[in-house]
Amino acid sequence: MKRRNIAIIAHVDHGKTTLVDKLLQSSGTFRDNETVQERALDSNDIERERGITILAKTTAINYKDTRINILDTPGHADFGGEVERIMNMVDGVLLVVDAYEGTMPQTRFVLKKAMEAGVKPIVVVNKIDKDSARPKEVIDEVMDLFIELGADIDDLDFPIAYCSAINGTSSLSPDKNTQEPGMEKILDLILEYIPEPKVDVDAPLQFQPALLDYNDFVGRIGIGLVKRGRIKLNEMVSCVRVDGSIKQFRVAKIYGYLGLKRIEIDSAEAGDIIAIAGLPDISVGETVCNIGEEEALPLLRIDEPTLQMTFGVNTSPFCGREGKIVTARKIEERLRKETERDVSLKVEPNDSESFIVSGRGELHLSILIENMRREGFELQVSKPKIIEKVIDGVLCEPFEEVQVDVPEEYVGSVIEALGNREGTMENMSSLENQVKLQYTIPTRGLIGFMTEFMTMTKGYGILNHTFKDYQPKASNLVGTRKNGVLVSMENGAATAYALGGLEDRGVMFIEPGVEVYEGMIVGENNHENDLAVNVVRGKNLTNTRSSSKDHTVVLKRPKQMSLEVCLDYINDDELVEVTPKNYRMRKAILNTNERKKYDSHK
Repeated sequence: MKRRNIAIIAHVDHGKTTLVDKLLQSSGTFRDNETVQERALDSNDIERERGITILAKTTAINYKDTRINILDTPGHADFGGEVERIMNMVDGVLLVVDAYEGTMPQTRFVLKKAMEAGVKPIVVVNKIDKDSARPKEVIDEVMDLFIELGADIDDLDFPIAYCSAINGTSSLSPDKNTQEPGMEKILDLILEYIPEPKVDVDAPLQFQPALLDYNDFVGRIGIGLVKRGRIKLNEMVSCVRVDGSIKQFRVAKIYGYLGLKRIEIDSAEAGDIIAIAGLPDISVGETVCNIGEEEALPLLRIDEPTLQMTFGVNTSPFCGREGKIVTARKIEERLRKETERDVSLKVEPNDSESFIVSGRGELHLSILIENMRREGFELQVSKPKIIEKVIDGVLCEPFEEVQVDVPEEYVGSVIEALGNREGTMENMSSLENQVKLQYTIPTRGLIGFMTEFMTMTKGYGILNHTFKDYQPKASNLVGTRKNGVLVSMENGAATAYALGGLEDRGVMFIEPGVEVYEGMIVGENNHENDLAVNVVRGKNLTNTRSSSKDHTVVLKRPKQMSLEVCLDYINDDELVEVTPKNYRMRKAILNTNERKKYDSHK
């Protein structure tokens, strides 16, 4: 059977995973009576809730006597390392672009990776059914992006398809009235334009894992492309490690892919995308060869982490109330298990009760915390900190490329806010009433900015960012919170009477009846200093009748704080307590008097 290996790449939310669904259905891979849920490859609960792809997924379809292996890649900047490694496994890409939004920061990032790898692109303009679709202008933007990234004349002659993945229609014309049911137009383009893998089946074996998976039965699984030769089940092979050493092992399992299933197979040959198990600590970029014919492939680059946080045992007075798993040993075990499948994650011991966890960004780390919370863990985490590097004797920090789309009336506020965070404007353009701003800004400047940005633009603004490079460190004031917090000085249940008396002091995060403890953050102060407050105080009852009738206390709704908002919000002397039922922000030093002494000595 002939083969085609392709990856689907795009900016976040431009419709990659939905497009894969329809390609699977159009190819006849599913039975007619088989029920398939939407975004079938996003199997993780968080992926489904947030509508994002977190880990790259592998699938395959049979179409016109050809096996098409498809890799669905993450669109978010925090998971960009996977996109880069996947380019070594494929010969072509479907570059999916939204028919209204056009090219975005992550479109640029993924296309750059594809061009560096020299793979053949097919451009798919998705969401063509929208009334606001502007396919011709979007194709011009894509063309400009190719030129900007140094494409030669041949690269600019890319095939184009137009589709509505949500409706399952496609055509080769920008006119939406020409759309036809099914994705055959795109599948035919893949067969016509994407080359077959250039491989030598009879040469000695070379297989290189580009992705990792893990299960409790077989341990770590390496997913990659067989570059050369053949591999068989139970065969003894050599692995050339990252450090150049060689380790022999037996191939315990070989998995292939078809539709949504990972199927066990007995052998594979050059050009196949497979997963193998047998070496407990197999790693990305190592090369599996025949014994005595070891020849390593070039190592794959793994993106370095840019942010780190401290994960520790929950030390609040509420420890153990809501979660089943609370010990340092169990937290460490879970973090180590995560590193088995996520090569961008690093875990180091901090002290006996906490660990420093480094990752590619806030989303990367907050999704790990959310998964642990749902599994029954209780833990406390610190504010994300950037990882600094010394380059040529200069202290440097990570910088991001930011693209902001906002209605005209909010542009002034956004420019001022980004300027205060050491952002440098690179470009500004407008389309109808929308303004597009491009900035370079320290990663530190984006921590905590998203909430402020959404408030400032009343939810109409769109902000996207991707890692750019390391540059000399900006000022120390970037990314710090301006307002102080209201901190509980007592233990107990919050009362409406106490909260009503504190409303003019700031914005509350809790409502009456919520259990609080000393040192827990219950609201935001209107001023820059922190304020210790009593939210459990009840009204003094006397036997004297009041001449005026008591009024029922009517409180404003408390501010809702999600996990990401909490992580953004806290300062260096604060922590987020995470349990299966709640997120609570707290001071690192809970005792009010001890905290005052510590602050006075700073």
